Amino acid sequence: MTAAAPLDSRLRGTRARRRNERSVKAVLLFAAVLTVAISIGIVSSLIFEAFEFVRSVDLGRLFSAGWFPRRGLFDLPTVLAGTLIVTAVAMLLAAPIGLASAVYLAEYASPRARSIIKPVLEILAGIPSVVLGFFALTWISPNIVRTLFTESTGFSLLAAGLGVGILTIPLVASISEDAMRAVPNSLREASYGLGARRVTTSLRVVAPAAISGIVAALILAISRAVGETMVVAIAAGASGGSLFTADPRDPGQTLTAAMASLATGSDNVTGNSSAFLSLFFLGFVLFLLTLGLNLIGDVFVRRTRQVY
Repeated sequence: MTAAAPLDSRLRGTRARRRNERSVKAVLLFAAVLTVAISIGIVSSLIFEAFEFVRSVDLGRLFSAGWFPRRGLFDLPTVLAGTLIVTAVAMLLAAPIGLASAVYLAEYASPRARSIIKPVLEILAGIPSVVLGFFALTWISPNIVRTLFTESTGFSLLAAGLGVGILTIPLVASISEDAMRAVPNSLREASYGLGARRVTTSLRVVAPAAISGIVAALILAISRAVGETMVVAIAAGASGGSLFTADPRDPGQTLTAAMASLATGSDNVTGNSSAFLSLFFLGFVLFLLTLGLNLIGDVFVRRTRQVY
């Protein structure tokens, strides 16, 4: 009677199984390394070309009369102000509506209502941004912006911001609702047991317990608004350039829209030798903005995350 093989050797399986597992491990490792290498390559190219742009232009042109790259004017505050205005308008619309939708879906909606509303939100998130840009230009601008501000033209940062806000509502609502539904029911039951109403439980127990997920949703929505291109390129106007403005009723440029308008056709970057390099400079600035937002959100989430 032969002795049984040691347990460790039996768990390792046959040679063919171990060979297949090593092959799968190698493929997954290659995919992970390739992803990191691509990311490093993109960031490295942005840094190198942005540095070349800064070396090739007078730094005074970064604070000039406006953003007109084909004339050699690269006013950075112009595109930064436009980006911040569009993002602020978008979040003023998306944050309250998205959070209110999340509270309703997580705390008030019946299973049947949730099964209907949640897919509708997902469909809204899947609408192409170019469609929302056209909607912002042809409906939001004449029916909302020009109704409130008759002196506004057809293009405005306000209309673009409202369009971007509609685009980010499903993002805020979906992630926040998932965070609130992850809160244990024992907290709700304890609140009800103390005599609290549902609205009090939702706003003073569930929402604070899910604050890390809610903040993560808002940070992700801000990053989405900062990086949105087509809605702003269509609805904000100023495709050929823009003067500095802090008025949402005026046309304006953002980082992404400036890149899109400049890169549309090779003839657009022949007027000035630094115009092409400015695309990488704007991309690097956009990368720093989104990276900073994600780092801030990650630090906040780590400090406020609660494990149940």
